[in-house]
Amino acid sequence: METPVHAEHILSLHELVTGTADINAILQGVTGFASTAMSRAAGEQIDCALTLRRRKRTATVAGSSDKAILLDHIEQDLGQGPCLDALDQGRPLLLDDVATDVSWPEYSRALAAEGCHSALGVPMDLGETSEAVLNFFAPKPGLFTPDVINEAAAFAHVAGSALRLAIRIETVEQLNTDLKTAMATRTVIDLACGAIMAQNRCTQEEAFKLITKASSHRNEKVHKVATDIITHVGGAAEGSLHFED
Repeated sequence: METPVHAEHILSLHELVTGTADINAILQGVTGFASTAMSRAAGEQIDCALTLRRRKRTATVAGSSDKAILLDHIEQDLGQGPCLDALDQGRPLLLDDVATDVSWPEYSRALAAEGCHSALGVPMDLGETSEAVLNFFAPKPGLFTPDVINEAAAFAHVAGSALRLAIRIETVEQLNTDLKTAMATRTVIDLACGAIMAQNRCTQEEAFKLITKASSHRNEKVHKVATDIITHVGGAAEGSLHFED
């Protein structure tokens, strides 16, 4: 049975996903909710960063504060830390005390230099095409107790479901945009072919070959050549459009 805190998470994240169109703004919102939830659980200010990785895209980092983003970038640059290992291993990993934990020595020193003394990495389940991890930062060692870690894992589970939905919505919208672009491109090319067919009295196949030949000669995309043809036909008061095979 979910606690009222978890019900609050679900409601807030649902409103965030359904009310926000930009994925970066959603990531930012998730880190804000995560920071609030973990600060309440730990009794101290806990900052949060989120790293999202998707196929054929650069990693996206959001944070509840500039410091959280800085600490996350330091871990990415060093290539070591609980966040990265949690992502690889698929389970929460804790750096309890930078003064005594030897698991990630360089990162521990970097955290200490920035006034952070403990960190927790919690992965999020986003399916096969994406992966994400929450990185929590504490000003004191020992704040990430087993109960707090369980709370972080529960939040990551709920947030992961919301983020999966947001990514799917964005993917569908992008596919729709790509389809419209492809249809517009096809329309321009068809119109250009029609103009050449009328001027040169040739077939559509022959007209398209003339466009692709011009594209190759000019080192321009077929769509650009077709657009130029339509512009010429629409703006020319006299003369004719003629392509030599």
